[in-house]
Amino acid sequence: MSIWKREFSLESLNATSKQTLIEHLGIVYTAFDDCSLSATMPVDHRTHQPLGMLHGGASVVLAETLGSLAANFAVDTDKYCVSLDINANHIRAIREGIVTGCATPIHIGATTRVWQIEIKDERQRLICTSRLTMAVMSNKKK
Repeated sequence: MSIWKREFSLESLNATSKQTLIEHLGIVYTAFDDCSLSATMPVDHRTHQPLGMLHGGASVVLAETLGSLAANFAVDTDKYCVSLDINANHIRAIREGIVTGCATPIHIGATTRVWQIEIKDERQRLICTSRLTMAVMSNKKK
């Protein structure tokens, strides 16, 4: 059974990235199923730190992007989600290529949502693991 409460497509998700940090870093939504959302990000001059490796902050941007968007598509239309906390463990360095992040829910509650985001390289080696906690908010009536 799908967790998604709103209709979307990869095309519509990628359209939301225009003129944002997401587009600037080259993040592209690539797949979703009933309970996960994935995106890729290049490891290049846009995402490197000064030593030529993937910047930990870029990994966190990818994780936050995936978890936040997923959380907002998994709540009823009279609700929205905002970030409360994110953490990341940087497991392996990478200097070039493409990384893929995949967000899956750990907890889907009435007031909070917790998402696990794993970022892997092209050989499916874990680069970073992140946990994102989201607050579920009610849309205020005007």
